[in-house]
Amino acid sequence: MNDTPSLPATIQDHAAYLSGGHDFQSDIELIAGSGLVTTILETVMLATNMRFAAVARVTADRWVACRTVDEVNFGLAEGDEIEIQSTFCQSVRVTSEKVLFNDVATDEVYGNHPIAAKFGIVSYASIPIHRSDGSFFGTLCAIDTEPRNVKHPRAVAMFEMFADLIGQSLETEERLEAQEKLVEKEREMARAQEEFVAVLGHDLRNPVAALNSGFRLLSKEQLPDRAGELVPMMRSSVYRMTELINNMMVHAKARLGGGIRISCTDDAPLADAITQVVDEVRAASPDLDVQLDLAFDRSVRCDAPRVAQAVSNLLSNAVRHATPHTPITVRGMIGEQGLKIEVENQGEPVPDELHEKLFNPFQRGADERGEGLGLGLYIASSIALAHGGQINVNCDDGTTNFSFMAPSAAKAA
Repeated sequence: MNDTPSLPATIQDHAAYLSGGHDFQSDIELIAGSGLVTTILETVMLATNMRFAAVARVTADRWVACRTVDEVNFGLAEGDEIEIQSTFCQSVRVTSEKVLFNDVATDEVYGNHPIAAKFGIVSYASIPIHRSDGSFFGTLCAIDTEPRNVKHPRAVAMFEMFADLIGQSLETEERLEAQEKLVEKEREMARAQEEFVAVLGHDLRNPVAALNSGFRLLSKEQLPDRAGELVPMMRSSVYRMTELINNMMVHAKARLGGGIRISCTDDAPLADAITQVVDEVRAASPDLDVQLDLAFDRSVRCDAPRVAQAVSNLLSNAVRHATPHTPITVRGMIGEQGLKIEVENQGEPVPDELHEKLFNPFQRGADERGEGLGLGLYIASSIALAHGGQINVNCDDGTTNFSFMAPSAAKAA
C-alpha cells in the first residue's frame, strides 16, 4: 500500500471544468450539480465506511470524475481524468458487471492486482450506471486504502439501487435541461417579437399622424359631395389605425418592461383628455351620437393620457357593439368610492361565459366583426389596475355598462 495514495489526473482536469471548456462539460455539470448524487455518495460512505466515493463518466477511452467525495486525499475533483487503462471501470463498461473486493490482498479474483497496487487501493466497488434507454453512462465507485466489507449482500443491493437511481435521474435532469433551454429560446424569440412590434408601432405613428392632420385640414375645406362623404370615413379609419398602434405599443412595452407604467400628476387634466378622446370619435364617426357628461368637482391624481386611452378603448368597444342609431354615453364623476368613468351603450349583452376572460389579451367576442387585436379591454383593465382600481362590466335590460374605477385617483394632492 502506498503511504500517500494518488490518482494523478491526465488529459483534462478540474481547471478545464471550471473554465467551462471540458470535453464532458455538460455531463459533469449534470452530475456535479445534483443534490441527489451528493447525498448518494455520502450515504455510500456512511454505510460502508469507505472514504472515497465518486460518479465517473466512462467511455471506451476516457475516465472522467463527475462528482467526488474524497476523505482519502486521492486528489480527484470534478473534471479530473485518469488513464482508462489505470481503472477497473473499463471492465465494468465492457461487461456491464460490477467489480467488488473487500481486501485486494486476499481476494480470489483481484488479489494483488497491478491497478490496486499502483494506487494503494485495498477495498473497491464499481457499479455500472445505465440510462433509462439502456445505454452505458459510467460508474458509481467507492474506494478505500483499508479493508471494507463492500461485498455484503446488503451493501451490494444498496450500490445497485443507487446506481439505478442515478441512471433514472440522468434522464430526468437531461429532459429538464432541454426543456429549460427550449423555454429560454422561446422567451428570447418572444422578446424579439415584442421589440419588433414596439419599433413597428413607433415607426407607424408618424405617417399615420400625417394622414390624420391631412384629413383634418381637408374636413375644413369646401369639398365636392362625394369627397365630403369619403373624408369622414377615412378619418374614422385613421382613428382606428391610431388606436391599434397605441395598443400595440403599450402592450409591447408592458411585456418588455414588466407591466404598464403610469406617471401620475396632481390635479391631472383628466376632463380635457377625455373630452379630446370623445371629440376624436365624434369627428371620425359624425353619424354617432356620443354623449359626454363629466362632473369632476375635485382635483384628480392620475396619469391623464393613460386614463384617456383606457376610456378610448372602452368607447371603441361600445362603438363596435352598440345597436345602430342608439346613443353612447360617457360619464365621469368623483364619489365616495373614488374616480368613476362609465361608458354605456345599447346592444346585445356580453355573454356570461365571456365575463371572466373578457379582459385577457387577444380576447375577442364571438360576434366580433374582425376589427381590433383583442387588446383594447385588456389594456384598459391594466391601466385601471396600475391606478389601484379595476374595470367592471354590467349588462341589464339591453344596456351594457363598463365602469373604470380608481379609488386612489380621487385623492387630491
